[in-house]
Amino acid sequence: MALSDVDVQKQIKHMMAFIEQEASEKAEEIDAKAEEEFNIEKGRLVQIQRLKIMEYYEKKEKRIEQQKKIQMSTMRNQARLKVLRARDDLISDLLREAKLRLSRIVEDPEVYQGLLDKLVLQGLLRLLEPVMIVRCRPQDLLLVEVAVQKAIPEYMTISQKHVEVQVDREAYLAVNAAGGVEVYSGNQRIKVSNTLESRLHLSAKQKMPEIRMALFGANANRKFFI
Repeated sequence: MALSDVDVQKQIKHMMAFIEQEASEKAEEIDAKAEEEFNIEKGRLVQIQRLKIMEYYEKKEKRIEQQKKIQMSTMRNQARLKVLRARDDLISDLLREAKLRLSRIVEDPEVYQGLLDKLVLQGLLRLLEPVMIVRCRPQDLLLVEVAVQKAIPEYMTISQKHVEVQVDREAYLAVNAAGGVEVYSGNQRIKVSNTLESRLHLSAKQKMPEIRMALFGANANRKFFI
């Protein structure tokens, strides 16, 4: 039985509706997949950018932290240097005060004569040369000559050696020196400095740990083993 035109038209419409439905569903499926892929790619790109931003700020934070550490270290070192300079200045002031007090000893002839006697004898005994020259300030010449005359017999008794001692009348210690003497071998190649300045310097060097302890207390950064 042949189909009428109406039936043919109906079938054609039905097929067209089916094709349109399929096309619409396929289009929706394509759109959905495209949207999904777009969102995935967008999420990936966002994540990449987010990681880059995080990495950038982490590096920046590390640089800032490092700069802070450097600044703090610099400030600590500067503060430490200021403290050390202040301590050195204080010790220098104390040594200057000690030198001024030495001048008071020199002002007392009796006390200074006794001190010169000891300094001359000690210088001779440290040098132990057959011929020695004693040098002093010009203003101490007479006192030193007396000290030398006293020291010679004491030296020979202690050392059991003969000695010739001369007081230098051609060269002197500086007029503004604190006092004391220098003792030379006869050829002046060997010298023992027994000036008040040298004795003060030696004493300060030997006693510096005790001086620092008394002024500033124990240094926690130093470890002493006995």
